[in-house]
Amino acid sequence: MTPFGARLRALRDARGIRQAELAAALHVSPAYLSALEHGHRGRPSPGLVHQVNEFFGLIWDDAEELARLARQSRPRVVLDTSGLSPEATALANRLAAEIRRLPPEAVSAIAAVLDGLPREGQRPAAPRSDKSGAALSPPRAAARPAGGRRATASAGRGSGP
Repeated sequence: MTPFGARLRALRDARGIRQAELAAALHVSPAYLSALEHGHRGRPSPGLVHQVNEFFGLIWDDAEELARLARQSRPRVVLDTSGLSPEATALANRLAAEIRRLPPEAVSAIAAVLDGLPREGQRPAAPRSDKSGAALSPPRAAARPAGGRRATASAGRGSGP
């Protein structure tokens, strides 16, 4: 399931709306909506995201959050590691091969490391510490886009190296 699919299902469930009802209102097939929710389709178009926002009456932050989730909902991702170190390329390929085996805690830990990276063009932040001198976790920043040689990581079923 993609982030957008999970949120769409949560919106439907919270309001007691069946998939067929929502599909009819959005002028899409129930099969398409099911595939979208389960991550078997690519990310939704901006127009469909807008229709979902209107159907559920989402505005401002909630509407922007749904659009952000849609942008992050590509079930098949291609990483370009050309020009990066051999270690970076090996990591991308290993992640592609092993992502299905990662427990949720490991996925969260990896995401936390990526969230702590400085944005592209920014200098890394100096390590932070509390009054006792103990190190604190790095400040949160948006993950930067990947660059380099191609390695494919897929969240879809039946994919592999």
